[in-house]
Amino acid sequence: MLEAKRIARIEEILRHKQPDLQLFCDNVHMSQNISAILRSCDGAGVLYFHYAVNDDQSLRIHKTISQGAHRWVEHRRIDTADKVAFLKEKQKSGYQIVATHLDQSTVSFRDVDYTQPTMIVMGNEKDGVSDEILALADKRVLIPMRGMVQSLNVSVASALILFEAQRQREEAGLFQSPQLSPQEQERIKKLWLYRDVIVRRSKGWILA
Repeated sequence: MLEAKRIARIEEILRHKQPDLQLFCDNVHMSQNISAILRSCDGAGVLYFHYAVNDDQSLRIHKTISQGAHRWVEHRRIDTADKVAFLKEKQKSGYQIVATHLDQSTVSFRDVDYTQPTMIVMGNEKDGVSDEILALADKRVLIPMRGMVQSLNVSVASALILFEAQRQREEAGLFQSPQLSPQEQERIKKLWLYRDVIVRRSKGWILA
């Protein structure tokens, strides 16, 4: 039986989750980066994380990197053939697509209003976000750099953008009232409690 304090903590986290702030990784194929991004998503209040990789294989989660964040962020792989349709559907439902890119059409990542429903799209460090996703993006952003190197590791860049979004949402009061319906909070709580019991039993922290 989970102690009341643990359950209360899960309920508190769910009251502050931001379901309409989401992140999508476009062919970020290094599992270590995905694991670090999941950890940043959890810290910033993100509930839903998506990714697509060109070989359509699910990526391993490194628990020492994610520090368990993968249990508190709902993550799923989107087939590469479906990724554009997936993002277009998000747009139709009211999300702005904010894609990282490095050219003259971009604005600073700080010059975007993240208080509206937002899907942040990160590309891999070699090729960036794919052309087909850039073509549908509502905003193209960059992180201003003042050194010889023109880009950051994708997990670091994701964290900077996510916590700028968190800052804006904190100032707008979006963390002060639940963004999930009571029914959705209860559904996710049951799922999280199940995962938590499995993990804690496997480590001998609670009795079977």
